[in-house]
Amino acid sequence: MHIMEGFLPAIWCIVWFAISIPVIAFGVYKLNKLVKEKREILPLLAVAGAFIFVLSSLKIPSVTGSCSHPTGTGIGAIMFGPAITAVLSTIVLIYQALFLAHGGLTTLGANVLSMGIAGPVVSYLIYKAGMKTKLNFYFIVFLAAAFGDWATYMVTSTQLALAYPAGGVLTFGAFLSSFGKFAAVFAFTQLPLAIIEGAVSALLFKYVVDVKSDILVEMKVLEDSVVRKLRGISA
Repeated sequence: MHIMEGFLPAIWCIVWFAISIPVIAFGVYKLNKLVKEKREILPLLAVAGAFIFVLSSLKIPSVTGSCSHPTGTGIGAIMFGPAITAVLSTIVLIYQALFLAHGGLTTLGANVLSMGIAGPVVSYLIYKAGMKTKLNFYFIVFLAAAFGDWATYMVTSTQLALAYPAGGVLTFGAFLSSFGKFAAVFAFTQLPLAIIEGAVSALLFKYVVDVKSDILVEMKVLEDSVVRKLRGISA
């Protein structure tokens, strides 16, 4: 992901900023409201933000103008929802662009949309749907994180294909051809990386359940009965 500085045409930079900014603004509103009401969630916010930063900094060369890496956004999406996760991701992406030469400021809107919005939305929806089933809780977290990661790279492939369609002219056929090539290159690294991210996310969530389960229950991330079952506590 992390499309590099100056790689996208100006028009597409503007389009992706226009889509991302309202979501970030809504996320800032929700984040401020949540922090005012529940100051005790600050450690969880720090954990989610640090997880995003560490995993998304582990870049591997991939598609020209971009790279492959885990995203780490699944945990944030499960605990705080997609909007707040978009804010955490934006902070991480700005820092990485300024100090790590990872991503860029002109491409920030595109990177926020793929990593900070699309991926977390998919993770959140899978988590909510999974909790209505009888699947193992940590397997649900694994699925949410892995598919959120893959969704990020599908959106990045879409963004690159729109900017650089086959033949240089944007038609539906040219877009599909270019999208297929970008997605295929990403797949070599991203399929295994997403599986690893899902496993690491499940392990981290187990730690959070063990040390901060009361806050998760208060935030309605988990029901108390589920926490008791996960921690082996009889009713």
